[in-house]
Amino acid sequence: MKFVIFGLTISSSWGNGHATLWRGLVKALARRGHRVVFFERDVPYYAEARDYGEIPGGDLVLYRDWTGASAVAEREVADADVAMVTSYCPDGAAAAALVLASNAARKVYYDLDTPVTLARLEAGERPDYLPADGLGGFDLVLSYTGGAALDALRDRLGARLARPLYGWVDPEVHRPVDAVQDYMADLSYLGTYAADRQEAVEQLFVEPARRLTRRRFVIGGAQYPDTFPWTKNIFFVRHLPPSEHPAFFASSTLTLNVTRAAMKRMGWCPSGRLFEAAACGTAIVSDAWEGLESFFEPGREILVARETDDVTTAMSLPRDHLASLGRRARERALAEHTAEHRVAELRNLLDQCGGPAAGGQS
Repeated sequence: MKFVIFGLTISSSWGNGHATLWRGLVKALARRGHRVVFFERDVPYYAEARDYGEIPGGDLVLYRDWTGASAVAEREVADADVAMVTSYCPDGAAAAALVLASNAARKVYYDLDTPVTLARLEAGERPDYLPADGLGGFDLVLSYTGGAALDALRDRLGARLARPLYGWVDPEVHRPVDAVQDYMADLSYLGTYAADRQEAVEQLFVEPARRLTRRRFVIGGAQYPDTFPWTKNIFFVRHLPPSEHPAFFASSTLTLNVTRAAMKRMGWCPSGRLFEAAACGTAIVSDAWEGLESFFEPGREILVARETDDVTTAMSLPRDHLASLGRRARERALAEHTAEHRVAELRNLLDQCGGPAAGGQS
């Protein structure tokens, strides 16, 4: 099968959670003999931090503007088995119009940011990556978020067939490795700064650091402002490329997962970092959200924190107990949450659409 994808970025992992996900999924698709053509607008802030340049068995099309790319896109989509437009694609509306007018066998929209999309609609703002006429023209609408989000995609945006395609991990990239001194932490947190996540970060990371002054806390990420409430025992690692994530997690006794506010309110939205940390065998303490127990079992594979005391209690657990949690989380991630598993799920969802796109090599 030939997949043509119009996305935010696959070439740069700087300041976004999309790139690492696409890399794992594209590799899993290529392993099954499928070909991917990925269209990405070439913007300066991603170009300056580009850490990926070649799609296995496929093509990465970097373009400066849609006018210059549309003719190439039209040719590629014409014989596509699957033509997919994603959330936060800078030219999402134009790409969607092209796809919907094409002869592509299956037309798919994938919202990797459904709670944010719906929250913006509720606020009276229509994201520019959405098609003007909604999602009713697509054969399949995928959502990174399950639960009530699927009903909202149908009710608010007209999706005819809305199904979840949750996050995943590439176990060849994210796996147990040796610890690195600079990343050593009693508690770590990996994530780009987000204002709507800050309250939870302060409650579940900064406040424990204030209370446990002899413990070492490490944040890895990008876009953190000077006004962030740093303490003497919080250390900062500016933007880690995906290749460094395993060492970052492996160097932590415990790592924190914090969900963005819109996603937490909606539930059923596991972050990519959650699966990455699990695949690395690191013990995880996560904020609480509906559906979490469907991905990892609280108390056995993951710890859940609703307030500061939950985090400080988790940090006081014996190291061998935390190590056991990490091992069980890794087993669950490898059994259910890899890119290979999601490719199989994607193929099944395409089968539900029927027609030519469901055939071919699996």
